[in-house]
Amino acid sequence: MRRLFTTRIYPAMMAFASTPFRAVVIVAAILFVIGWLMGYLRLLDASLGVELPAWVQVPGIVAVVAGAALALICAAMLSTRGIGTLGGEEWFMPREFVASGPFRFVRNPMSLGGVVLMTGIALWYRSAFGLVFAAAMFLVAHLVAVYVEEPGLEKRFGDSYREYRRNVRRWLPRIAPWQRSSAEQLAAADRPRD
Repeated sequence: MRRLFTTRIYPAMMAFASTPFRAVVIVAAILFVIGWLMGYLRLLDASLGVELPAWVQVPGIVAVVAGAALALICAAMLSTRGIGTLGGEEWFMPREFVASGPFRFVRNPMSLGGVVLMTGIALWYRSAFGLVFAAAMFLVAHLVAVYVEEPGLEKRFGDSYREYRRNVRRWLPRIAPWQRSSAEQLAAADRPRD
């Protein structure tokens, strides 16, 4: 069974997920399932007599659209420049430092988009427990970013990531997009590409 997985199934999954369209489909499906499951938290709210006011549905819809758009844009970007572009165990490791698009405004735009989306879904369902779930999701994303992603990026990319980290906040977006310094752009242009 293990041989079947490593020789047939895993390579097929990697090939499927390696295009921007497919990456967006996968992320959209995951977000849809999570959102659908969050609807069941509404039953818990009702059984405990906890209900948010009806007006929160309007900002909820705005948050769903904004969060989904941000998460899907990031999925498409990472599938062409990072996740899904390498084979083997490096599949989840970016091959280059991505500091374009939404990454120029905030360091974790895909996680931020997911949290905004889940918050929007909770508001749409008028679910207090959905908001607690979104807050828990934010806490997990924060811990992963701080203790897993950022140390790995600093180790892999060194000074270019440290400069990025000094100039771009983890969760609160910048007003103006960040751009590398001229010296860093020249150094990046001189690096060999795979």
